[in-house]
Amino acid sequence: MSEKPIRRIVTGHDAAGRAVFHEDGPVPRVQRIGGEGGPLFFEVWNTTATPAPIDRASGEPPEEGIRLLPPKGGTRIRVLDIPPDGDRLNDVTPEEAAAHFAEVGAAEASSHSGEGSRHARMHRTETVDYGIVLEGEIVLILDEGETVCRAGDIIIQRGTNHGWANRSDRNCRIAFILIDGEYVDGLK
Repeated sequence: MSEKPIRRIVTGHDAAGRAVFHEDGPVPRVQRIGGEGGPLFFEVWNTTATPAPIDRASGEPPEEGIRLLPPKGGTRIRVLDIPPDGDRLNDVTPEEAAAHFAEVGAAEASSHSGEGSRHARMHRTETVDYGIVLEGEIVLILDEGETVCRAGDIIIQRGTNHGWANRSDRNCRIAFILIDGEYVDGLK
């Protein structure tokens, strides 16, 4: 699995209002979710409001651990390293799937229902997510259909039930920008 660090460059303003660099280094929050074979989360940044307040140098809003969803009314950007599925997800129970999502504060997002479920890590969140495949490939699975996404592909995920399957023999690195959303038209 590729565990290359993610470089985070943060800009801001000095006292005179000039653009300056505030940070340049590795992402400070990195955590593997779901044990040895689980995805590696690189939390890059979050905002707690839209529009996001832009000040001189407040930095990223503080946050404990890794959370799946963006803050209410906010955004999140993260990079995931997703290892090949192999056989490790074949016998995952709905309870184990919910526990996986509970590690990132979102047990209720899990939609794995056992036999007949399209993937052990199927889930649904009330967000709009932009996914950009950086390396490797990943299969996006929906209730109806699936497609292979390769480096350079961009996915716009609009609150739909989905799962990510890495059926290749190498890591997939994908960046996600998550935007808090709200279901309308009876989709909740």
